Amino acid sequence: MRILLIRHGEPDYVHDVLTQKGQREAQLLSRQLVREHIEDFYLSPLGRAQETALPTLQACGKEGETLPWLREFTTALDLNKYPEFRSFFPDSAPAPDGSYIRPILWDMIPAALVSDPSYLSTDNWKNSPLVRKTDAYDRYTQVGRGLDEILVRYGYERDGQLYRTAQGTDKTIAFFCHFGVTCVMLSWLFNISPFLLWHRTVSLTTSVTEINSEEREKGIVNFRLSRFGDISHLTAAGEQPSFCARFCSVYENKDERH
Repeated sequence: MRILLIRHGEPDYVHDVLTQKGQREAQLLSRQLVREHIEDFYLSPLGRAQETALPTLQACGKEGETLPWLREFTTALDLNKYPEFRSFFPDSAPAPDGSYIRPILWDMIPAALVSDPSYLSTDNWKNSPLVRKTDAYDRYTQVGRGLDEILVRYGYERDGQLYRTAQGTDKTIAFFCHFGVTCVMLSWLFNISPFLLWHRTVSLTTSVTEINSEEREKGIVNFRLSRFGDISHLTAAGEQPSFCARFCSVYENKDERH
């Protein structure tokens, strides 16, 4: 089978909708996806993902199924309760009353990532200092099990670090969601730390990531990445990719996201 993980268009996060640029991106994306022969569509419940999917659903004459676990992975850390981690999030300045807004767990700076080897450990990331202070692993497991429930519909059942099938399929399915939760799904399928993906990759708005099943032995399935963060539908149309989700290449570039 073929799985497409699609990030939403450029967002207005405050209102959970697409910007005008994001709407253009979604339209350009639909022109590519209509040729992908997608059988089923699964959607995050958040507005920016729903709005991104709409042009493609209309072009394909399909409806999508909304899955609550596909919402963005926004597990946060309480810096008021755990002040020892404030240096991990230098952009989280205190409010006038001295309290801190809870930052998203995986938005810590890279120096924090390498401060403890457990973050990048395949087996031990779930016991890393930050994860132990939150419900991140429970949320991670919820996403992984949700993905497995979908794969069972197509005949693929998890068995340890691989999957088994009595009869595979050539169908293509698509998930319209978010960067953070995409990394969680890839981590679950590939049995690697999600921190590795959160910090060492980025998928820009409306990018397409493709995973294919491989059955080299009868009934034993491995999922393999063949395309990551593809934005060719934007570059071919002369649409400048959004900088959203990236940080500035040079520290002094104040016009870029810091």
